[in-house]
Amino acid sequence: MRFLSPDSKFMQELGNLTDAIWINILMLVTSIPLVTAGAALAAGHDAARRAVQGEAGGVTANYFRAFRANFAKATALWIVFGATGAALAWSWVVLQITPLLVPKIGLSIVWALGFEWVFALQARFENTVGRTLANAFVMGVSRLPLTLGMTLIDAVWLALLVASWFYFPQGLFLLLVLGYGTLLTFHVPLLERGFKPMLG
Repeated sequence: MRFLSPDSKFMQELGNLTDAIWINILMLVTSIPLVTAGAALAAGHDAARRAVQGEAGGVTANYFRAFRANFAKATALWIVFGATGAALAWSWVVLQITPLLVPKIGLSIVWALGFEWVFALQARFENTVGRTLANAFVMGVSRLPLTLGMTLIDAVWLALLVASWFYFPQGLFLLLVLGYGTLLTFHVPLLERGFKPMLG
C-alpha cells in the first residue's frame, strides 16, 4: 500500500486536488459581490501556486492574505477585463451579424491573450495596474505556446460544462466543484515556466 504513503505521488496529487477544490470554493464565495472577482482570481492564482509548490502556510491563510494584498489593483484589472469580457459575450449572443464576425474573433483572441496572464502577474509581481495590464499582453504574445496551453485547458473545461448542461446534467455539480480552482492548478506549471526568466 505504498501509494497511500503521505510521500507517494498519488497522495501528493490527491492533496493538490483537494486544495484545488477548496480554492475553487473560496473563489466562488469571495466572488459573490462580483466586483471582488478580480481579487478572487489573483488570490486563487497565488494560493494554487503555493499549494502546488508545497510552500508553507495553509491554503485558506494564503488565499486571504493574497486577497487582501491584491484587492485594489486586482479590482481595477477586473473592471477592465470584466467589462470587456461581458461586452464580448453580449456581442456573441446578440450581434449575430456576419460582417462583425472577424472583429469579434479578433477582439476575443486579444482578450484571452491578456486574461490568461493578468491576474497571475498581479499575484506574483508588484507593479502598477497599467504596467501589469501591458505585461499581460506582452506575455500572452511572447509566451504564445504557454498561452495556448492554458487556453486549451480552459476550453476543454468549458466544453465539458456545456456538454454536461445539454447531455449529462448530473455531471454539472462535479465540474462546478472542481471549477476554476482546478484549472488554476493546471495553469501553475505553465505560468511558472513563463515567469522563470523574470525571476532570475
